[in-house]
Amino acid sequence: MIRTSQTYRTYFIVLLFLLTVTFLLNISLGSVQIPIGEVFAALFGGETSKETWRFIIVEYRLPKAITALIAGGGLAVSGLLMQTLFRNPLAGPFVLGLSSGASLGVALLILGAGVFGGFFGNLLASQWSLVIASALGSFLVLLAVLAVTFRIKDTMAILIIGLMFGSVTGAVVAVLSYFSNAEKLQQFIFWSFGSLGNQSWQGILILVICFGIGLLLALFSSKSLNSLLLGENYAKSLGIHLKRTTVIIILATSILAGGITAFAGPIAFIGLAVPHITRQYFTTSNHFVLLPAVVLCGGILLLLCDTVAQLPFTEYTLPINAITSLIGAPVVIWLLVRKRKLLF
Repeated sequence: MIRTSQTYRTYFIVLLFLLTVTFLLNISLGSVQIPIGEVFAALFGGETSKETWRFIIVEYRLPKAITALIAGGGLAVSGLLMQTLFRNPLAGPFVLGLSSGASLGVALLILGAGVFGGFFGNLLASQWSLVIASALGSFLVLLAVLAVTFRIKDTMAILIIGLMFGSVTGAVVAVLSYFSNAEKLQQFIFWSFGSLGNQSWQGILILVICFGIGLLLALFSSKSLNSLLLGENYAKSLGIHLKRTTVIIILATSILAGGITAFAGPIAFIGLAVPHITRQYFTTSNHFVLLPAVVLCGGILLLLCDTVAQLPFTEYTLPINAITSLIGAPVVIWLLVRKRKLLF
């Protein structure tokens, strides 16, 4: 079925409405239920019935909801970029080993403090230590991937090398885990579960900047992405500079996925599944349409997952990674069974 511009416009209006609803629900629900009217009052400077409600909304739930929105949209965009670049429906934002690099940086910091102590233990005391370690780990893997990209023309070879980087860093993390004590190992495992909470406004500002830069690079590459879907030879015939395009796409993915992982940990499934969910309903391969669509769908899905993870009306909170897979995987399976084919 061919979609018209009017149909796309309607879809985007519906997505914006759903995003607004899920955003407000995410702020309203939790261990303490806050009425929607009180949420509006706190967000727009009005008076709330209880001052504690204003504190919970402004200092905890609003930053968490904004983080979920940015992380969901950013991971979805980076997943779309990787699936298009490698023309592989199983490619995700961490296929280049960025998540493994971030895990290695955090493992060296946390587990290194348990194994070696001293210098690593002093670093761990810093407020931004985990963020910096994760970002440095992702950045080092990015440099290695870019070095390979300049020497190798085959994108599939880049994909395989990225997976090998992930295997090597995973092996180093396993060795550190084996020699680490139980307390540090538990701390590292909790980080690997992913977390959208406890974000400062300074951290959110950095996330917004990373998201903006990555999204601009992705939008700049939209024409090239459309051409790559029909093969590298076709893209060359249209005058697309493949190596430059590949570097820009990898940079955009690295900025988005690396920045999000640094602040929220390795959040699974969103980057892999959201592009497929979006394609099923928009039935288009045009990245000028898909890019804003996956941003909205990714934000909606991660906000929903975070709302469920909070276990409203209880004192417990589940790991966000568990919820993204438990909710998202059945949805994708259902969509593919219903449509009977994978749009790519």
